[in-house]
This record gives sequence, structure tokens and C-alpha cells, in this order.
Amino acid sequence: MPVLVITGTGTEVGKTVVTAAVAATALAGGRSVAVLKAAQTGVGPDEAGDAQEAARLAGDVTVAEVARFPEPLAPGTAARRAGRAPVRPPEVAEAAAKLATEHDLVVVEGAGGLLVRFDAAGGTLADVAGLLGAPVLLVVPAGLGTLNTTELTARELRSRGLELPGLVIGRWPAVADLAARCNLADLPDVAGAPLLGAVPEGAGSLAPAGFRAAAPGWLAPPLDGTWNAGAFGDRHGP
Repeated sequence: MPVLVITGTGTEVGKTVVTAAVAATALAGGRSVAVLKAAQTGVGPDEAGDAQEAARLAGDVTVAEVARFPEPLAPGTAARRAGRAPVRPPEVAEAAAKLATEHDLVVVEGAGGLLVRFDAAGGTLADVAGLLGAPVLLVVPAGLGTLNTTELTARELRSRGLELPGLVIGRWPAVADLAARCNLADLPDVAGAPLLGAVPEGAGSLAPAGFRAAAPGWLAPPLDGTWNAGAFGDRHGP
């Protein structure tokens, strides 16, 4: 099944921009793409959510959401406070599977980190990936503090038998400090998975045409791009 689940080590790590980059790169390779947001929180009914933002940057992709809730909280909490039914992993998996019958690639973006709860039963994005048998791409910060959350997330994925094809740094700074530069070697070491890209900080502010042209250069060949971890490390490492 052509589904890729994208999660992060937490909020505000660049998941949506990485989702857009993956989608744009696949489109550039001639593939049809759908972006599915499992649970959108913190936006009103007429506002653009993360899937819409990914489509704005990436281009001609199908956009779908399972549910959205107005308050910027964990999906389970946001659903409870809104007095609405929560999102449940089987619903997300079913929506992704349906999209997969009509597209070459379906990118499922989570909310927050891997184990953010969707419902009172403790359903998470990890359960969605398990139901789909889909690989989980992990978006990580570049700097100090990322190693612990990256390793914990990687361990959780492996404990569930889920595939972790690699990591993408969601916001590589224009001027990287020592921690970020050292983490180019340390992140794949603690995760037991390769770096598959680094998206520059501020990429989401690019005009869509510029974003689409640049996106393949931010992602490695397993994600259909041209980014090279060794060359990047030679330029930016300590």
C-alpha cells in the first residue's frame, strides 16, 4: 500500500513543511499524491489547515481530513472539549486506504508526536501506522534536546514492529550552532535510522513555485530527492 505516515518528536518541528516537500517531490516525479491530516486542531471550519497548507506549497494534491477541532490541543482533548466524537485510528486507516486506491502516494500527517492521543481509549498515530502496515517518517529538530525525543520515538516505533525508514530535520537553521552540527552524526546513531533530508528553516515562507523547485534538493533518494547526507555533513558538520 503506497502510504507514508509522517510524525514528529513534538509540535512545531516542521511536519507540515516536510509533508509538503515529500508531496512536491513525488509530484515532480510524476506520481499522484494525496495528503491526509489525521486530526486537525486549532483552526476554525473555514480556515486552512495543515493539509491545505501542504497543498498550497506542493501543488496539485488531493487534500483530506478525518476531523478538525477548534482548540489547539491534543486531538482527544480537543474533541472532548468540543463535545464531539473523537478521531479513532481505524477511521484514519480507512480514509488512507481508500485514498491509496486512487493515488500513487498517500501522505498521512499526524498531530504533535507519535503517541499524542486521539481518543479516550489511547488510540494514536502509531496505531494508524500499524493498521496500515505503513512506514513512519520521523521529523526532528536540529538542535539541543532533540536526541532524547528522537531516540524515544524510534524505540517506540520498533517496539511496535513499525518501520522507521529515516529522519528528516524539519528546520535546518541558516546559522547552525555546535549542537545542530554534531547532531548530523548523532541523530542517525541514536535513532538507528538514516538522515533522509534537511529542510531549511523558513522554507514554508517561499513562494510555491520556488518551494516546488527546491524540494527535491532537501530530500534523499529514498524519498525521490537528490539530497546527500554525506555531502551535507561535510559542509555543515563540526
